Amino acid sequence: MSQPVFQTSLEGLPDPKRGKVRDIYDLGDKLLMVATDRLSAFDVIMPDPVPDKGRVLTRISLFWFDVMADLVDNHVITADVDEFPPECRPHKDVLAGRSMLVKKVAPMPVECVVRGYISGSGWKSYQKDQTVCGIKLPAGLKHSDKLPTPCYTPSTKAEVGLHDENITFEETVKLVGEDKAAALRELSLAIYEKGAALADERGIIIADTKFEFGLDGDKIILIDEILTPDSSRFWPKESYEPGKIQDSFDKQYVRDYLESLDWDKTPPAPHLPPEVIEKTREKYLQALSLLTGGTAG
Repeated sequence: MSQPVFQTSLEGLPDPKRGKVRDIYDLGDKLLMVATDRLSAFDVIMPDPVPDKGRVLTRISLFWFDVMADLVDNHVITADVDEFPPECRPHKDVLAGRSMLVKKVAPMPVECVVRGYISGSGWKSYQKDQTVCGIKLPAGLKHSDKLPTPCYTPSTKAEVGLHDENITFEETVKLVGEDKAAALRELSLAIYEKGAALADERGIIIADTKFEFGLDGDKIILIDEILTPDSSRFWPKESYEPGKIQDSFDKQYVRDYLESLDWDKTPPAPHLPPEVIEKTREKYLQALSLLTGGTAG
């Protein structure tokens, strides 16, 4: 097990912008993106890191960026620290395996969510009025049922500590224009369907996921992360059974623990017991192994 990294502050580099998980260093025409071992749940950052988590996210994202290269370009320049700018290389011990040098592009102001199964906030919405983000779904669905076809249900991109808000496709048109909104929907569904099919072959159901895109000139490209246990619900195929909450390879284990507490889901978050941290670490590592055959080392 590697030493966990809760946050980074790298000498010789500008102060980073910290997201829920990533520390992002502005290097002028490029960005250095460092995946820490921070974990957020209910949009609140937990006080305890999950060892190896940042390495797992980086390995899985690089795997998928490669798989999706024929569908869409991405922002990765290199993940090899030896190819990073000279000022980054003294920090190789911290950066190796958990960082990427990426293009600096304008992020699109939309979280592109695709749901292949009914769960989470989608299930709560369905129970109220049989819709998810304004999309009417068939009657009689059970918790965790596979949807007849994947649904594109975008949301706003909130700042750290705030909640993303579900929006309709028509609202994304207002944000980015009709052509780009249609392209985001088409790309998101194509990436999800290709990723879900490959993951299914390897024993993982990707129930839902979210993508982020940016503009490289006029071209839409994938940014941030892709089809990881942080951005997706990963369920073990072997134990999948509609009508109940599923086992998972993602941070649902932490969410379930937090739901058992008397906590109002606002900061500060409670500390996680060692067994919850270790179980979560094991789930992330298992997802990495199943998908890529690799380890976090």
